[in-house]
Amino acid sequence: MRAVLIVNPNATSTTPAGRDLLAHALESRVRLTVTHTGHRGHAIEIAQQAVTDGIDVVIVHGGDGTVNEVVNGLLGRPGPLPLGPVPAVAVVPGGSANVFARSLGIPADPIEATNMLVNRLGSREPWRRIGLMDCGERWGVFTAGMGVDGEIVAKVEAHRKKSEKGVSAARYIRVTVPTVVAAARREPRLTLELPDRDPVDGVHFAFVSNSSPWTYANNRAVYTNPGTRFETGLGVFATTSMNVWRNLLLARRMLSARANIKGAHVIREDDVEWVRITAATPVACQIDGDYIGEREMMMFRSVSRALSVVAPPTETESELRG
Repeated sequence: MRAVLIVNPNATSTTPAGRDLLAHALESRVRLTVTHTGHRGHAIEIAQQAVTDGIDVVIVHGGDGTVNEVVNGLLGRPGPLPLGPVPAVAVVPGGSANVFARSLGIPADPIEATNMLVNRLGSREPWRRIGLMDCGERWGVFTAGMGVDGEIVAKVEAHRKKSEKGVSAARYIRVTVPTVVAAARREPRLTLELPDRDPVDGVHFAFVSNSSPWTYANNRAVYTNPGTRFETGLGVFATTSMNVWRNLLLARRMLSARANIKGAHVIREDDVEWVRITAATPVACQIDGDYIGEREMMMFRSVSRALSVVAPPTETESELRG
């Protein structure tokens, strides 16, 4: 089995010692090539070459942004999936949130994740297949957002460029509070369209999810659509009010895995095939925690079984194999 290990040396929790330990462990299972990203978009280029070279597995040691680049490099621009073989994706967390890996059941601790990966690579079980989000201009792996969510990501990215210490949950909170307060003073600009229902105007912000949780605040999971999985359709979460008290109650519910995340001002749908969001004026957008700029319209579609991943099987898969 041939594998490429892509290391993002600038990710929050990657170190040379951790990289060497990971590479040494993997070499017991695969013929390994180690590469380092050197610029934005570099992981896309490496993944594209992996497809050309007929690599079996691309292993990412980095954060969610690197994972997104790898997936887009492997699959190309959204549309029909590649007809030929595409390498599976494995992840050893190296970022700050590592939402994709943790949503797949991969441990956040790099050593534990490495041990799990080595065991999975030595197993004869088939790779797990997961769905992705077709976001029109690129693939989304676990989340996307329009409105205040995109504004927060843009400000956090600006901080990351100025600081060598990465981004912490505390930094997100310091950015989120004033951004939400400012958004509460504006008129809602979004319209939400979903299958088999009338368009909803007056939306302040909208999140689209491909998995659950939506994100993590350190070790605390934050939920918007607890029923959304990589094997289901998309989850949609939006609000028509920025009232402080309503949203404080909502935030409390989002910190619980229970499915009662609701409110009179909340639009929440699970397992939808597509969602279309339009804006009266261009608004900030993010995909997988990466700010992509301002958009007047975004269309998101669920594409099932789009990608092979080296990850623990779902409970259903485990029961069938057991």
